[in-house]
Amino acid sequence: MKVLVIRFSSIGDIVLCTPVLRCLKKIPGQEIETHFLTKKQFLSFAQNYPYIDKIHVLDNNLAEVIETLKQENFDFVVDLHKNLRSLKVKRALGKPSRSFFKLNLRKWLLTNFKMDVMPGIHIVDRLMEAARPLGISNDGEGLDFFIPAIETIDIRTWGAPFNKGFIAFVIGGTHFTKRLPAEKIAEICSMINKPVVLLGGPDDMEAGQMIEATSPERIFNGCGKFSLNMSASVVQQAIAVITHDTGLMHIAAAFRKPIASVWGNTVPEFGMYPYFPGYHNRHRSRIFEVPDLSCRPCSKIGYKKCPRGHFKCMRNISSESIADWANRFDSYV
Repeated sequence: MKVLVIRFSSIGDIVLCTPVLRCLKKIPGQEIETHFLTKKQFLSFAQNYPYIDKIHVLDNNLAEVIETLKQENFDFVVDLHKNLRSLKVKRALGKPSRSFFKLNLRKWLLTNFKMDVMPGIHIVDRLMEAARPLGISNDGEGLDFFIPAIETIDIRTWGAPFNKGFIAFVIGGTHFTKRLPAEKIAEICSMINKPVVLLGGPDDMEAGQMIEATSPERIFNGCGKFSLNMSASVVQQAIAVITHDTGLMHIAAAFRKPIASVWGNTVPEFGMYPYFPGYHNRHRSRIFEVPDLSCRPCSKIGYKKCPRGHFKCMRNISSESIADWANRFDSYV
């Protein structure tokens, strides 16, 4: 059987799809040839997954991609993106298919009226449902992420103090309202009794420099200095990870790392919290948020600034609690 799985973006969402891709190879009595359709910029990550037989990339020309896909003569299409482009692909292929249920109405009710009618299950389990007609079942092995050897780095070769263990702090985030203020991150770092490596993109370099300057002997600003795979390598070697709701949060879960996930204008109830296999390491995941804040969640994605101006969802999170959590871990785990 030849199956096409669609997920265009982003890296975090692709990592969340890995259990589906892996479990397709484990369906009893079936030999599945798995094809994966994603955006061109995510090819370098998708091609590292051993259970994908062939990758199709979308650059700008959807019609051209569709013509290529038609030649494959798929038996089934699993749509884990569910947008207009994936709908066009399915209609053009004319094959049996099933889509991931996004629960947009329920998210809208929670965001606009604070009515929580979310199903209370992780998004990974909802993604699995899209492949249920094929006889798939969750193997309980959690998420996967594979780092090419060429992009693997060993922070411990930096010498003291990092060779005795460090905390990875992912300070980046797609939207402002999903990120702690830089001064609060600096405050948390000052309370952590271990070295800290800051991770983020080029847009986070300035904030990272400000934080690093508060204690340059024990804080390293890696923002904008590493590729995503290299940042993942840092996460893999960390004692524990403090992170916003980002792709690196899901990568940290793939490595079974202790995770402190910090939530601002979005909420874990959307189903995107760190996903661990079965009971394994579940006790190591800790969610930090301001509960019972009347304006939260204000968006299912995020904003460039707090709509109400106070930004209590991040400013009121206890710095001491996050630092105390990080200080629990004394060695590599």
